[in-house]
Amino acid sequence: MNEEVEFIFDAARESFNRALSHLDRELLTIRAGRANPEMLSSVRVDYYGTLTPLSQVANVNTPDARTLTVQPWEKPMISAIEKAIMNANLGLNPTNNGDMVIINIPPLTEERRKDLVKQARAEGEHAKVGVRNARKEANDEIKKLTKDGLSEDLAKDAEAKIQEMVTSFNQKIDQVLEKKEGEIMTV
Repeated sequence: MNEEVEFIFDAARESFNRALSHLDRELLTIRAGRANPEMLSSVRVDYYGTLTPLSQVANVNTPDARTLTVQPWEKPMISAIEKAIMNANLGLNPTNNGDMVIINIPPLTEERRKDLVKQARAEGEHAKVGVRNARKEANDEIKKLTKDGLSEDLAKDAEAKIQEMVTSFNQKIDQVLEKKEGEIMTV
């Protein structure tokens, strides 16, 4: 195949990989019954008048599977961090011992687990939509090349290869979702 078609394949592969890595990042924020520092990735703390990501004002650790600890770099930030975690609407109740914020992660109910599985599947569907959009862009580029003189046989082969890539990435997305669903549903 010619260089232009290879460039289209590379661009499509890059878009597919971006959709997959975005899915991985989104699934990290969905809790699977275990404490995970990523659960607090969306928390923004009022740091001297500026909303700052929690990770930039404190150290977040998991001493055990049901506990998160947030060690602020400046002691006066403890109350601001507690307030930010409560305002983030994550369903977590932080407490402090004077040195750090401690968050006990309650066990998930069956109903909550099912909701989290639905949320994970929705993220998976978003990833698949991203893959489909990248396929459409790649096929549109191939059609433009056909108008500019690419043979129809090469165009059909290129479209078939793009479809193979889409199928492969959709299988990877399904595997990632299956693994995450297993984590969520494990009691």
